[in-house]
Amino acid sequence: MTIRSVLQAMIHPHTATNDLGAPPAAAVGVRHTLGGSLQLRHVDAGSCNGCELEIASAFGPAYDAERFGARLVASPRHADALVVTGPVTKNMVGPLKKTFEAMPEPRMVIAVGDCARDCGVFKGGYGVAGAVADIVPVDMQVPGCPPRPEVIIQALRGLTGR
Repeated sequence: MTIRSVLQAMIHPHTATNDLGAPPAAAVGVRHTLGGSLQLRHVDAGSCNGCELEIASAFGPAYDAERFGARLVASPRHADALVVTGPVTKNMVGPLKKTFEAMPEPRMVIAVGDCARDCGVFKGGYGVAGAVADIVPVDMQVPGCPPRPEVIIQALRGLTGR
């Protein structure tokens, strides 16, 4: 980012909706339940860390997903939704189920990345138990290997309505 672009942004401010477009349509019941904010607990079930880099970028200063009401939390007891990346390895089946069960109702699961959706390149691996949907019920899937931060934010905006 150059000094010129920073100055232009200060002189001609634009709204957040111009950055990523209008929020996608979501179920009215989901928006009403969440009240415009979404607390997320992230679980890496056995990924290559590509999706983690993109999630970190989505919540970093360049994309700032928190301005749309999504926030990462440290405990599943504080979370509205579980963000799962990677195929579920045999060692992560138990911890993933326990994390899911520790979340209060109503709870959602978001499978981020192709590996979380269908095991991706890890399909058939000796240490892979299956996709996230094989272990816990999945409410939303975000495609990509890895998905771009814009795609992750658009999916979250569909849940928050912001």
